[in-house]
Amino acid sequence: MRPLAQREFRILFGAVVLSVSAAGMWAVVMVFAVIRIDEDPVQLSVVAAANAIGLLASAIPGGIAADRLPRRVILRAVETLNVLAVGSVVIAGQFGALTIAHLAAVSFVLGAVAGFFFPAYSAILPRILPAEHLLPANGLEGAIRPALQQAAGPAMAGLLLAALIPSQAATAVLIAHGLALVLLLRLRPEPAAPESAAPEQAAERSSARGIRHDLVEAVQFTVRTPWLLCTLLFATIWVLLTIGPEEVLLPFVTRDRFGDDPRLFGFLLACFGAGGVVGSIVVSSLRMPRRYLTAMTLVWGVSTLPFVVIGLTDQYWLMALCGLACGFGFSYGNVIWGTLLQRRVPRHMLGRISSLDFFVSLALMPLSMALAGPLATVVPVPVIFVVAGVAPFVLSFIVLWVARMPQDEIAHPLDDGGGTAAAV
Repeated sequence: MRPLAQREFRILFGAVVLSVSAAGMWAVVMVFAVIRIDEDPVQLSVVAAANAIGLLASAIPGGIAADRLPRRVILRAVETLNVLAVGSVVIAGQFGALTIAHLAAVSFVLGAVAGFFFPAYSAILPRILPAEHLLPANGLEGAIRPALQQAAGPAMAGLLLAALIPSQAATAVLIAHGLALVLLLRLRPEPAAPESAAPEQAAERSSARGIRHDLVEAVQFTVRTPWLLCTLLFATIWVLLTIGPEEVLLPFVTRDRFGDDPRLFGFLLACFGAGGVVGSIVVSSLRMPRRYLTAMTLVWGVSTLPFVVIGLTDQYWLMALCGLACGFGFSYGNVIWGTLLQRRVPRHMLGRISSLDFFVSLALMPLSMALAGPLATVVPVPVIFVVAGVAPFVLSFIVLWVARMPQDEIAHPLDDGGGTAAAV
């Protein structure tokens, strides 16, 4: 809790809490807004894929902008666009003019601006907090994200949708983004950069050629670093196999098996988020595993196995338990991964590698969402969930072997004293 003693971080963290809560509510409101217009899963695939496309398209530009533009300006611009986009849904819904095309456009905008928000948030932290407060600050953000975006936000949306139509429930999303914007308007200018950093920053902003050089350097480092390259490829396939079933098919599975009550789907997503909170807390409370690459990869692989049960069970409590297990494993591995990047990637390219990680990991998310609906018309939904559960588990062992991760983690131990391992 120490970072909250800093005024600027309190304001920034409050805005993040509101923005993440809004994203969690929108995930459920969007689903039922689409279903209210057209119950075809293909239409939901279109709207969900639009969000993923926007997020993917802005991943690299968002990272570059965060290094070259005032971070608080980016954050304010993002929340302004969020307010305008969600506000258009509220207004159109009141006049009965909401369409699938409108929802897809709004979904694209919300995804695109999210790709700018969090690189800017990450880049501003070292400028407003002392170094010793960065780890707990990242820990706070890591805990509240699943708690709000996957748990409290969806649960609140489910309760609202039980009493309101989706466009009316979207008012809560609009209010959250509006309050976040109000907070961000109170951010003061960042402290001036140290003189030692000024020449480097000037060089980064000097020309478009500098941008191209930055990207090429990051790609070259990734390609020649086996543990990094193979983990990114694994994450890409993991996303392709799991995101579509979870985001597109799970709402219909829940409705078909347990009824039309939107609270059931909202609370099911909340279980995924609650598991993520517990996973983040548990791994953050322990020492970094000595076999950190092995632990991270296998936990990610095991975390998809509950999808098999989700695809086959007709018991709601069991499906909810599987959601907890999936969320736990995903967040457990993510905390190790974030720490690994900070410890083994050279600091001068950490921002670019983080953006590249974001881009590559999500590259097939739009395809996964776009395929899930049509695929469900020709392949039984339980079969899709079984494949989504088993394939990443098997792939995790292949990745460990191909990248020689056990040998790499022994050769490059990460001590707990805060030192940075050699960047290889």
